[in-house]
Amino acid sequence: MKQVAWITGASSGIGEEICKQLAQKGLKLILSSRSEEKLQDLKKSLPNSEEHLIIPLDLEHSSDFPDLAKQAVAEMKRIDYLYNCGGLSQRAEASETSLEVDRRIMEINYFGTIALTKAVLPIMQAQKSGHIIAISSIAGKFGFYLRSAYSASKHAIQGFFESLLLEEAKNNISVTIAYPGKINTPISMSALGKDRNAHGEMDHNQATGMPVEECVSILLKAVDKKKKEILIGNKEIKAVTLKRFFPKLFWKIIAKQSAT
Repeated sequence: MKQVAWITGASSGIGEEICKQLAQKGLKLILSSRSEEKLQDLKKSLPNSEEHLIIPLDLEHSSDFPDLAKQAVAEMKRIDYLYNCGGLSQRAEASETSLEVDRRIMEINYFGTIALTKAVLPIMQAQKSGHIIAISSIAGKFGFYLRSAYSASKHAIQGFFESLLLEEAKNNISVTIAYPGKINTPISMSALGKDRNAHGEMDHNQATGMPVEECVSILLKAVDKKKKEILIGNKEIKAVTLKRFFPKLFWKIIAKQSAT
């Protein structure tokens, strides 16, 4: 029986590339994002397109996730992997960011992600198997300019999924938390500014980042090995080690980095 993977944020960036690489490996996919049109285009482009299922969802509106999970398992019979890739970034200083923006980012990145995870968990528990992948960010390891709400949401992701990892080991359910650094994706285009408007620009850090194909290849190898966490990027990921062992030097260097 072919394995089944559910991917949120499937219509762009890391999520889209995960779909492409998993389909090449022969998995059956459940494709989710807000744009059904983009999902339809993606599905048509994938190998064995007739085997894949489209379930549009909006992480900001999670009340129907239990029903969507039931639909998914009814049609696909099982869910072996859940890739939580959907999310929203930020480009605004904390003092200028409305509380409405803080709440929206947390609702999408944290509450939406854990809501879908909790909807899928009973399925994996019944199977006595499964693997949940959370796409965090290097900003989930330390704060950074213009990312206060985004970084906070990713720190919350780490706490939740590290706890889940311990609790679900008894049910043969694995958890991997990925911390991408600068990856060449359009995430900055839709990032929220201080007043909910999209940033609308491809930041230099993204444009010059690791190719998304390489990022996802590294991620999938880590998932195959059931690693609990994986840092993905170029030299920027060394900042995590620097902060741990040489914090004074870390803060001196990080303060000089470009926000975009």
